[in-house]
Amino acid sequence: MKAIIATTVFGIAMMFIGLMVDNKKTVTTLAAALFIALLGVNIYELCDPASEVPQMLFNNMLRIDRLALWFNTMMTGCTVLYILLIGKEVKKVGTHVAEYFALMFFILCGLYLLSTYNTLLMLFIGIEIMSIPQYILAGSDKRNLKSSEASLKYFLMGAFSTGILLMGITLLYGAARSFNIMDMAPMLHNEALIPLALAGIMFIMVALGFKVSAAPMHTWTPDVYDGTPTPFTAYMATVVKAGAFFAFLRLFYISFGNLSSHWTMILAVITAATLLVGNITAVFQQSVKRMLAYSSIAQAGFMLFAILASNATSWQAIILYSVAYSVATIGVFAVLVKLKDYTYDGFNGLAKKNPLLAFVTTIFLFSLAGIPLTGGFMAKYYVLKAVMEQGHLMWLVIFALCMAAVSVYYYFRVIMAMYFKTGDPEMTSPVTMSDKVLLLLTSLLVILLGILPQLFTYNP
Repeated sequence: MKAIIATTVFGIAMMFIGLMVDNKKTVTTLAAALFIALLGVNIYELCDPASEVPQMLFNNMLRIDRLALWFNTMMTGCTVLYILLIGKEVKKVGTHVAEYFALMFFILCGLYLLSTYNTLLMLFIGIEIMSIPQYILAGSDKRNLKSSEASLKYFLMGAFSTGILLMGITLLYGAARSFNIMDMAPMLHNEALIPLALAGIMFIMVALGFKVSAAPMHTWTPDVYDGTPTPFTAYMATVVKAGAFFAFLRLFYISFGNLSSHWTMILAVITAATLLVGNITAVFQQSVKRMLAYSSIAQAGFMLFAILASNATSWQAIILYSVAYSVATIGVFAVLVKLKDYTYDGFNGLAKKNPLLAFVTTIFLFSLAGIPLTGGFMAKYYVLKAVMEQGHLMWLVIFALCMAAVSVYYYFRVIMAMYFKTGDPEMTSPVTMSDKVLLLLTSLLVILLGILPQLFTYNP
């Protein structure tokens, strides 16, 4: 609860800072300080002995437990990493730098609600609080028509998915006579209500599929990610997506477990389609930024395994995958924003011009590809382990491994360009010593995630 209040207060504070402070560097520094303070609030709340007992707030609309607090702390930590690595690039997007950071605080507020919601009403509110600032950030580069197009597409598709979500909530309320996700499970087991409940589940599955870029609800993702200013794309593709997945798992694990035999195969087909579309389409991209957009779809396919399993291992898997994917992707984008050319050719010869930049990029791409001794490998292991514990869907596990092999091709294209092709990459800004230190520490964090994943997973 303290973190939810803090995000709101800090978001409002950033809006006033924008009115009083003109210097963009000062605004960025103040924003970084507030995000670090927010991380401190999360750590304090997590370490508070009172958190051992779940707290029910606002007439049982929120349930704050240690699992949610752990996830919030991890995602806030990823946000701080994002601010340190990419935050100074935000000032290049436009003039309203403080407002951009304020919107990020409100996004985190929505994420905190999605990790603690106990009713379908709070699920809806959390999604809207997290989504609306993203529509604004997507169109924040007023000098770029692609940015305005991205914002419009994102808004229209977001509004469409919101309507589908509300329809699903309505049908579930009709079946369960309650918005409370914990009270809903026994009611939905009534044989007479199963058709109505299944219709509601399908609507919600499609709506949440839009939010996490699952196929065939993924079509907005490449254009939106490509048109959105690169610093904001990095945040939308990582922390925001992780929050949507946590909400997805929370609902299906708590409320729909009794009906899993009815919806598992449908979600399995969606997972297979997401893996296929994301990986195969990424192979044919010429822009690294657009490749990363399709890569995020492919990564969503792996994260869907946690929803399919909906067991105790799923919680460990979704948190570890969220952290490993977010850290590696933020690292790649931190390098990408330094380059003027986002095509594969823009990376030609980077290893010769800046060996450290090429080295850390290789570590990040290894993680995204799932190479052993990186966080991405352990993340994929955990999500596949969660499904294998269920004792079925082995065909999907084998298919996922084949798609992971395909992903190696397009990730290694960047590595090949950096080390085995000649060129002189043009930089948009100099790589400072602090940039190098932060990127190196981030790459070490990726390796630590692969060696000691238990440090980042929640163990009750």
